[in-house]
Amino acid sequence: MDGWITAWRQKKQARTRRRFFFLFLLVFLLLAAGTGWGVTNFGWKKIDLKVDGEERALRTWAGDVRQLLEEQGITLYPEDEVVPPPETPLAGGMAVEVRRAVEVTIIADGKEHRLRLVPTTVEAALARAGITLGPEDRVEPGRQELVGGGDTIRVVRVTTRTETVEEELDYRIVRRNDPQLEKGIARLVQRGQKGIRQTEYRVTYEDGREVKRELISQRVLKEPVAEIVAVGTLAEVSRGGRVLSFERVLWATATAYTHTGRRTATGTVPRVGTVAVDPSVIPLGSRLYIEGYGYGRAEDVGSSIKGDRIDVFLDTEEATRRWGVRRVKVYVLE
Repeated sequence: MDGWITAWRQKKQARTRRRFFFLFLLVFLLLAAGTGWGVTNFGWKKIDLKVDGEERALRTWAGDVRQLLEEQGITLYPEDEVVPPPETPLAGGMAVEVRRAVEVTIIADGKEHRLRLVPTTVEAALARAGITLGPEDRVEPGRQELVGGGDTIRVVRVTTRTETVEEELDYRIVRRNDPQLEKGIARLVQRGQKGIRQTEYRVTYEDGREVKRELISQRVLKEPVAEIVAVGTLAEVSRGGRVLSFERVLWATATAYTHTGRRTATGTVPRVGTVAVDPSVIPLGSRLYIEGYGYGRAEDVGSSIKGDRIDVFLDTEEATRRWGVRRVKVYVLE
């Protein structure tokens, strides 16, 4: 009986030891699994990485952003940007972006600037280049537009200023009939004077070149003074006891010539009363009365007789010398 009890007790103790060992192993495995899970979740982080616009999800043991990039074989250049910065510690679920710098050209103030920067707004690129914009300056493309590799930014300097200009105003000519003057004669009664007008403009310049001029105001500083000319209407005069009816009168510079052995331009033999004229002023064949000479007819021309010049015929060389050169009034008779 005692032997059976002893055997039963030994079997029971063995079962108890096996149960304890099993429980101990189970607890150990659970603890090991929990520790591994904790290490994995706290050390092995899930990260979203974006490079040159390409996104990818990955897991890493890296402790900060710099280590992550080195781990992925990503080389950074001086102008590149990383968000967040390289020294930032990594945490699970973090997003990291690498923004590559590109070359942009800026044309401003007659100079060309080339710089590398990450794609950004025009305004930010100008600030990076140290270019300040005035309130009226224009930028192409617009200040908030995004620029990328190979783009060109053009700065147009716009200035506006007020200009004051003084301009001359022409005077008008007033012609008044004067029955005391012969027809064809004009006499200056009052000399005309130009006026002055002041004009104010708003002028816009782009890069120093005028592109727009707007009128602001005008005022006359000095009114012009009209020129008054008396115009003769008298068509008859008395000369040598005779009344002359004429078409017009003109002042002419008169010289004299004598026999040359040649006929006149109209084919006549020159004689006292023959007058050489410019046909564009006095038509050939016109009957004339010349003060200091008398009656005559336009029958001849001369190479030096142009405009308001005439050449009267006299019989002798002595007579032509006495005549000389004089200013005469010529009546073109009806």
